[in-house]
Amino acid sequence: MTELRFSARIGGHGVLSVVEKALLAEEAGFDQVWTGNDIFGEPGLVTLAAIALRTSRIRFGSGVMDPVSLNPAQIAMFASGLQEISGDRFLLGIGAGSDVFFRWAGLEPKKPVVRTREAVLAIRELVNGRTPAGVEGTGDHWTPNAKLKTARPVPIYIGAMGPKMLDLTGKIADGALPLCLPPRHVYGVVEQLKAGAAKTGRTIADLDVAACVWASISDDRREARTLLARFIAQYSGSLSTDALAANGLDPEEFARTQKLMLEGREDEAVASVTDSMLQLGIVGGVEDVIEQCAQLIDAGVRHISFGPPMGPDPTAAMKLIGSQVLPVLRRMAA
Repeated sequence: MTELRFSARIGGHGVLSVVEKALLAEEAGFDQVWTGNDIFGEPGLVTLAAIALRTSRIRFGSGVMDPVSLNPAQIAMFASGLQEISGDRFLLGIGAGSDVFFRWAGLEPKKPVVRTREAVLAIRELVNGRTPAGVEGTGDHWTPNAKLKTARPVPIYIGAMGPKMLDLTGKIADGALPLCLPPRHVYGVVEQLKAGAAKTGRTIADLDVAACVWASISDDRREARTLLARFIAQYSGSLSTDALAANGLDPEEFARTQKLMLEGREDEAVASVTDSMLQLGIVGGVEDVIEQCAQLIDAGVRHISFGPPMGPDPTAAMKLIGSQVLPVLRRMAA
């Protein structure tokens, strides 16, 4: 059986604050840590380099780089460099990126699946010391001179949500970073990844599938639930109604909460979040979180990725997960 993996998705305000969280994740016993690199967002590349130099054990990844604001050749070059300075602990997360952000910069990219597929295939050639020129699926713009001076192989993950991107991930990626809202959404994701993998003669065992979940944990259960409720209220208008319905949730509940948010009645919106809506994340005290994670593991999930809001005090929450949740889950699966 594949070993369990646990990762933390971290962000912050400024490079140093994210690096401190990465150090905390390493100390707490997480296997991986992921941080973003959105155009106009935090300077993820700088942060990743700092994490590489400040940590010693934990694997760390870009969640995610896009092949629009960065050319795939640059991504391959940066990935190889991060592998070198970290002793091959870097994980390259690639995603289509946000068309909204690209428009701010006057960028007009290809369609999301097309640009992601071309980038992943080209980057894989480059980090293995080869040229993408003439390789099927990489695009027809590469020349034989397109080779890195210093190449170093790196696992490539895809940040995938929709059916087409999940299918692509199953076909060509080393790992998947699907946002699982609610956590049980991972079961449907795995089926789509399996179907994609089968098309290229692979199996789901060839991928590290990270079930990326929202988590809120605290010694005070009510405090943890209130925080996740506030988080859900803030995002209530951004969630796919089809995905909610497919997972047994009522889109009308989320619509009512969103209406209150739009009217500026945030406290009422938070209060309107029901127990059913709280199923979007993993929430509660230590025992609650262990129980909810154990259900995923029993169903075959081998990698749980804990993400925002994490807890009323994110630092305390990460320590709590590391000291009281992960050891229990690892013993259960032993």
